[in-house]
Amino acid sequence: MQQSHKTWRFRTLLAVFALLTASLAVGAAPAFASPAGAVFTLSNDAAGNTVLVYARAADGTLTQVDEVATGGLGSGGGLGSQGALTLSDDGRWLLAVNAGSDSVSLFQVSGTRLHLRDVEDTQGDMPISVDVHGNLAFVVNGGSETIEGFRLSKSGLTSLPYSERDLSGSGVGPAQIEFSPNGKTLVVTEKAVNQIVIYKVGHLGWVSEGAASPSSGETPFGFEFDPHGRIVVSEAFGGAPGAGVVSTYRFNGQNANNLDTEETTQTAACWIAISQDGSDVYTTNTGSNSVTHLRLHANGSLTVMDQTAVGGAPIDVDFSGGDHYLYVLNGSDDSISVLSANPDGSLSPVETVTGLPASGVGLAAS
Repeated sequence: MQQSHKTWRFRTLLAVFALLTASLAVGAAPAFASPAGAVFTLSNDAAGNTVLVYARAADGTLTQVDEVATGGLGSGGGLGSQGALTLSDDGRWLLAVNAGSDSVSLFQVSGTRLHLRDVEDTQGDMPISVDVHGNLAFVVNGGSETIEGFRLSKSGLTSLPYSERDLSGSGVGPAQIEFSPNGKTLVVTEKAVNQIVIYKVGHLGWVSEGAASPSSGETPFGFEFDPHGRIVVSEAFGGAPGAGVVSTYRFNGQNANNLDTEETTQTAACWIAISQDGSDVYTTNTGSNSVTHLRLHANGSLTVMDQTAVGGAPIDVDFSGGDHYLYVLNGSDDSISVLSANPDGSLSPVETVTGLPASGVGLAAS
């Protein structure tokens, strides 16, 4: 009987302990629940550039969890570019430009945690846009009007010999640099001269001289590749009222051939995001405080579907990884508009996150 009593008491204590442990775990779950992803934006502060880090919940909402120094300086104002920071395709690396100190920063990404791995000189003046493909990264320097390449590894960034190339001329006003999906082409838009410049890229990072093609509309700005390797470009027409357009292009060698151009009837169409399946295109209209939704058809043509109001002067946009949430950085009211993409591609507002730096630029979502 004594042994039975001890056994009963031991089992009772175990049960109580298990119940308490389960209760504590349930109570603690919200504080330690893993976020669905992250959203990053740059302060672009001239006194010390930082990346603002937001945890992204499953419902798309954001909570700021960190602010990490880039090791460089921002410009203190707008850059007039898309791609001031960018995530690698596998989400392991984040690159950010330091326009005030002519450098680019490399972070290793672990969820919402950033670890600064390297800061390297861009060999030019005022880097404004950066992109990465595999182990290659390229920046476009807005002041010196050049592009510069780097090799990316766990130890950091290494400048690629002979990777510096000029843009099409002086005073061209670059807006963005981006790799094609296969990594064999680099593209730069030039706002001031209405051109799209194409560079061929070798597997070791060798880059050809640029070949320029005229854009269909004026002031080609932000762009993105669709899954078929075509580019979709916002063309702002210098901010003329109601004159913004979106154009699609197909590459033929080093020429960009226009497929379609559609009017948004909005002002200053400047930044572009494309849904993961490539069927829906969104451009932010800085002068109209809106986002235009267009349907992208299989032949590369476009149809304007609808407009959605966002915060003041939207200046960048990005989709979250596979979750159908669109994030818009608003320049005049220092906020992020969170929008949900419906099955038909239309957008529904989720929330507005305020309190961002007035000099903020760039947006990247995982």
